[in-house]
Amino acid sequence: MSAPTRPDDPASAVTVLTPTVLRRWALPEPAGGAKASRGTALVVGGSRGTPGAVLLAGVAALRAGAGVLQIGAPASTATALGVSVPEALAMPLPETAAGCVSSAAVDDLEEVLPAADAVLVGPGLFDGERPIQDLVEALLERVGAEAAVVLDGYALRGLRRETVAPLAGRLVLTPNSDEAAVLLADVPDAPDLEEDPAGAAAALAGHLDAVVTLGGRVAAADGGLWIDGSGHAGLGTSGSGDVLAGLVVGLLARGASPAQAACWATHVHATAGERLGARISHVGFLARELLDEAPLVLAELMR
Repeated sequence: MSAPTRPDDPASAVTVLTPTVLRRWALPEPAGGAKASRGTALVVGGSRGTPGAVLLAGVAALRAGAGVLQIGAPASTATALGVSVPEALAMPLPETAAGCVSSAAVDDLEEVLPAADAVLVGPGLFDGERPIQDLVEALLERVGAEAAVVLDGYALRGLRRETVAPLAGRLVLTPNSDEAAVLLADVPDAPDLEEDPAGAAAALAGHLDAVVTLGGRVAAADGGLWIDGSGHAGLGTSGSGDVLAGLVVGLLARGASPAQAACWATHVHATAGERLGARISHVGFLARELLDEAPLVLAELMR
């Protein structure tokens, strides 16, 4: 599956993400009716205290159209996750004393890592920076040579350029504002995040040779920049970022390019929030409710 050429010129002005723009940048169609034709998404994360994050991200990947979902989570939570998401293969992984996935998990994932079309690392990871970076580095060494990778949450803490350099052209980062601020501290002459969020996203993308989606701004390392004008205050709620990261990895699994997956996921996530805010409440809707709304938005965009 190959993604169509994107409808922008990296050297031109910012592209505003609208349904018309996305329809001109249509998602790849599956090669056949089998689930494998829509790709395999692997989500690695979670801890004893935050097992729901990988559930949200994993279900979002399926809602985005991934054909196969695999979840790697701490052994203490994997069985419950497997029952809660019966559509997924739930793999119990070694965990640290804090109940987070340990770097030793790469051996348990040895069979599935090379075969995954898209890998998401980060939702629900909650431990010290060094243990998590040990895990991230070990996982990234084992992913398939053509697999797309999404890094989210604590997987972004302490991230180094040399760690992700081999992933150039197939990496997406989904930081929140706090995580972006930490990453920007290592970027020379980076714009102020509050004053110029689009410039900050672009600086991160260039520094780490990745696609970055940050607060409705999507930036690519080649200078591509998109802004989504939709969205809703209610999206600032626990688990919302996990849903966004899951939508990205699901779209990558089905064949979208990194920039395309980030743009589509950002718009779908924001529009789903708008609709829930209008239907339920200005604030107070739940991240889990985005999971049912997102495929409806996707279906409308693909008509």
